[in-house]
Amino acid sequence: MDGPKDEIAESPAEPRRSFLSRRKRRADGEPKPSRSLKPLGMVYQAAAQYPVYVSLAFVSLLITAAATLAIPAYFKDIIDKGFAGAGSAEQIADTFETVLLIVVVLAMGTAMRFYFVSWIGERVVADIRLKVQQNLLRLHPGFYEENSPKEISSRMTSDTTLIEQVVGTTASVALRNTLMAIGGTAYLFWLAPQMTLGLALVIPAIVIPITIFGRRLRNVSRTSQDRVADVGAMVTEVLGAMKIVQAFNQEAREATRFEGAVERTFVVAKKRILIRAIMTSVIILMIFGSITLLMWRGANGVATGEISGGTIAAFVLVGGLVAGAFGSLTEVYGDLLRGAGAASRLSELLEEEPTISVPDRPLSLPQPPRGSLSFRNVTFRYPTRLETAALKDFTLEVEPGETVAIVGPSGAGKSTIFQLVERFYDPQAGSIRIDGIPLPSADPAELRQRIALVPQEGVLFSADARDNLRYGNWGASDEQIWDAARAANAEQFLRELPQGLDTYLGESGTRLSGGQQQRVAIARALLRDAPILLLDEATSALDAESERLVQEALDRLMQNRTTLVIAHRLATVRAADRIVVMEEGRIVEQGTHAQLSAAGGLYSHLANLQFTSAQVA
Repeated sequence: MDGPKDEIAESPAEPRRSFLSRRKRRADGEPKPSRSLKPLGMVYQAAAQYPVYVSLAFVSLLITAAATLAIPAYFKDIIDKGFAGAGSAEQIADTFETVLLIVVVLAMGTAMRFYFVSWIGERVVADIRLKVQQNLLRLHPGFYEENSPKEISSRMTSDTTLIEQVVGTTASVALRNTLMAIGGTAYLFWLAPQMTLGLALVIPAIVIPITIFGRRLRNVSRTSQDRVADVGAMVTEVLGAMKIVQAFNQEAREATRFEGAVERTFVVAKKRILIRAIMTSVIILMIFGSITLLMWRGANGVATGEISGGTIAAFVLVGGLVAGAFGSLTEVYGDLLRGAGAASRLSELLEEEPTISVPDRPLSLPQPPRGSLSFRNVTFRYPTRLETAALKDFTLEVEPGETVAIVGPSGAGKSTIFQLVERFYDPQAGSIRIDGIPLPSADPAELRQRIALVPQEGVLFSADARDNLRYGNWGASDEQIWDAARAANAEQFLRELPQGLDTYLGESGTRLSGGQQQRVAIARALLRDAPILLLDEATSALDAESERLVQEALDRLMQNRTTLVIAHRLATVRAADRIVVMEEGRIVEQGTHAQLSAAGGLYSHLANLQFTSAQVA
């Protein structure tokens, strides 16, 4: 990572495209997705982890298929022996009793098939969701700047639901109909070879339209799923910003925008439905038209005595079952193609590799931790803004226990420093070290264990107060939690909550005020008990009373810790050991408040603006 400035790549190679970028290029026609069921391999592999349930489901399918085909065979005996008078009453009774027994077996087999196949569907979807979520948690934050979290969330729900349908219903129907088609065709050949041969000649003609329509259907089905995902992402975005929508009277605009998204989804869905309807119509016409002609020939055979009435009746029943099976397979094929499209999108999420990963042989950080930070000739460009360097030849040494404030105008690169310290990104040039160890050489989890962050807004989760507080140290006891809350000036309002620490704080902690949320975030950082503290505008959005309480808590938190403070309000950083002034990704000044105020540079200009404005107010 270390290197002279002249080795900085001014024209870095094009980064690996994100999976959503690849999807958008495919939507524009380049490159085309493969038109096959191959992406479902991921689903089959997941199902293969449960061989007992898969075996029981398959046995149930065999039982139901065999029982269904056995009923027409016994009807042949009933017609030949009963209606033709060729059998005794006792034989007819035995035949009907056997048919009733087969019906009972069919009912039980169907119940077993439904249970085991549904179980596999639910289990496979749960496993896929877990694997996708585990991989998403491995990806660096930059991935979510290039790819919409709302759209990813939609894929996690809509696509997995579609796969659940494929595994729990479609695959079962496809396999059952395949068994019915194969078994029924074999029985028809045994029953009436010549008539069945005529039926078999039609099958190749059926495969051709299935292939042609199926390819087109899969492409349209994938586009349809994309449009559905867009609708879900839009709903999430608008509902999450409902206060802004209503505050600016934009309800009508959002309704119009949503209507447009829904209509685009409907247009694609109409195209998919039309293709599927035409495909089904063509296949049904060919199958049942052929059966009708064959039945005509069979009826002539009965009239001339070539075959019995029971034979033609059984042929009609089994032929209908076989035709229905082939006809159903055309519809099932469309569902399988939709499932393959969903599986391919989830596979992209599973195959996405983190750019920030654990090295093969990570170096251990020294013990006990010191809390030193070092930036040497760091140049960094965000992946989405490669044309502009957020940091340029940035060098800064922070000693253990030192409090360094970082100030400067918006876009100067202040927040980028925090992103790099947490190793959410790696710089294109230069090196960053914690306690002397280069960040890429250490385990990111171990690095972050030495860092506590208090963000600009107290980010809380939809959970109770206890879980939000112990997020910094999940093994913390209630006593430790209350000690941290006390130090963060959060104890009083936490004890006044209806169920204390067990009180649900609402989505994103909305049941607390901004100042309360910030104090919970400080208590969380206290429980982290890390040697390095990052404070990102921790008091910027608070009223005077809340700011006083939060600042008191921060003063306790900063004791005996290396602290980096980002601040726009310079009054909050006067007491810092050192103030670093940044502009356009570079350090332009550094020193104490008194030194910088007297220097007459950028800091002095910013300070005069803020303090003069405060006096006027």
